[in-house]
Amino acid sequence: MLQLSCPANQTRLVLRGPNSMMQATQLGAGRSRWRPASALLAAWLAAGIVCHPWAATASGGQLQIVVVDKDTGRPIPCRMHLNNAAGRPRLPKKVPVWDDHFIVPGKIALQLAPGNYSFEVERGLEYLVTRGHFTINASSDDTQQIEMQRFADLASEGWYSGDLDVRRAPGEIALLMQAEDLHVVPLQTWWNGHSQWKGPLAAEKLLADFGNSRYCHFMAGQQVAPGGSLLFFNLPGPLTLPEPDAEYPPPAKVIELARRTGRVWVDAARPYCWDLPAWVAHSDIDSIQVLNSNVCRSKMITQESGGKARDARLFPGTWGNAQWSQAIYFHLLNCGIRIPPSAGSGSGVAPNPVGYNRVYVYVDGKFSYEKWWEGLRAGRVVLTNGPLLVPSVNGQPPGHLFRFERGQQPELEIGLTLSIRDPEQQPISYLEIIQDGQPARSIRFADYAKSGRLPKVRFSRSGWFLIRAVTDVRPTYRFAMTGPYWVEIGYERPISKRSAQFFLDWVYERAKQIELDDPQQRREVFQYHREARDFWQELLSKANRD
Repeated sequence: MLQLSCPANQTRLVLRGPNSMMQATQLGAGRSRWRPASALLAAWLAAGIVCHPWAATASGGQLQIVVVDKDTGRPIPCRMHLNNAAGRPRLPKKVPVWDDHFIVPGKIALQLAPGNYSFEVERGLEYLVTRGHFTINASSDDTQQIEMQRFADLASEGWYSGDLDVRRAPGEIALLMQAEDLHVVPLQTWWNGHSQWKGPLAAEKLLADFGNSRYCHFMAGQQVAPGGSLLFFNLPGPLTLPEPDAEYPPPAKVIELARRTGRVWVDAARPYCWDLPAWVAHSDIDSIQVLNSNVCRSKMITQESGGKARDARLFPGTWGNAQWSQAIYFHLLNCGIRIPPSAGSGSGVAPNPVGYNRVYVYVDGKFSYEKWWEGLRAGRVVLTNGPLLVPSVNGQPPGHLFRFERGQQPELEIGLTLSIRDPEQQPISYLEIIQDGQPARSIRFADYAKSGRLPKVRFSRSGWFLIRAVTDVRPTYRFAMTGPYWVEIGYERPISKRSAQFFLDWVYERAKQIELDDPQQRREVFQYHREARDFWQELLSKANRD
């Protein structure tokens, strides 16, 4: 614990961080280095620009905080959660602020009322968290430095992070991405009945390169409908959307319009959206947010609002919503449907910071924005809001298809690097190998920490598997999950009867909700759902598993 003794007119700052209680568990990972900020941000910091959040008061004091990278000594932007003695957040002006936190652009002058304060400073998931407290006295005037230590560098290993659900101010996004050490953000700037864009758009201005492999595309949008929310990425312009409560037109018409514009990406905002079985049946979506904005930094949103509700007996309590999302996704995989999982924080609507929920995508070779999306489509992904997993099975990233001749019974070797930035605050009890939708093996974390090895995965018939690590954090759900690996033996593609029936029943349940007075509109919408019904019925007829 670092304690700084200060004269009476200065602030006593106590830090808990990398030099004291904070430890990182790194199994098979080497030390990494910090990547410098963009030239614009570096110039801003070098010029000594400091944000003064509150006007000075006669009874208050000032504390200037400078946040630096421990390895380089350079100021870096980060996120700060600052609370007074009553536990209420203190949010400054003139810096990006959301919910209970704000961004420190390298350094900041805090002018505060006398009292005791506690804080947490974070920078994405690859830096250690620094916690501490200080006391402001009347006439306090001091400057203190906080060192942030990088303990993992996934980009150096080809893994680049993205957040697919962000609705923050466009003018703030460059600094937000720096502060959260985030590489890809499609920023939502339009949705039903709203658009921040006026007049014709220049395509070259839609994709911003902020340096250090950080890209933001400014033409993401969201359609809210009775069947659920869809996110649209990489469009050249906003779509004209129906009202959020309109059943007409069917989703296929909007998606067809979007796909005519080029290489659009369509993401399902929740696995339990009512129209998910129809979207899958019509090949309408490219990814599914298995880790979505219901999973928040300090709480869980436990209701499936506007979607298919879980059975609380099977998925109870605080973690039920997150477990339900995964269970639905596992049903899709059991049907042989290879749609990659994605992640989004919902920052700007949900209370999360940008990048709290993120998807890491493996990019082979030199990074580019286009290659990141190619990696996502291939399923080379890890979802996380805490632990950092770098998997390799027989030298391959997630999404890989292993093929074997009929009669073979392969054993696959799992290589895994697991990094935990905050083991005392978010301990992991065990790791899981999920095989064909069920936990096939649970490995105590203490055992894995000793050996650094996971058991081999054995197959006697075709299937899939992934690796999951869940922390013991309450009242939220903090975890990491790889994308699935696929195994085909004798070119058999497994289809679960139980899972196909699950989605077929879902289609019928959804159709009963639709009410339309116009005969033509009713025919079009019900035709869309009848085709979905036929898809799942045919899949059920081909089922080769229970």
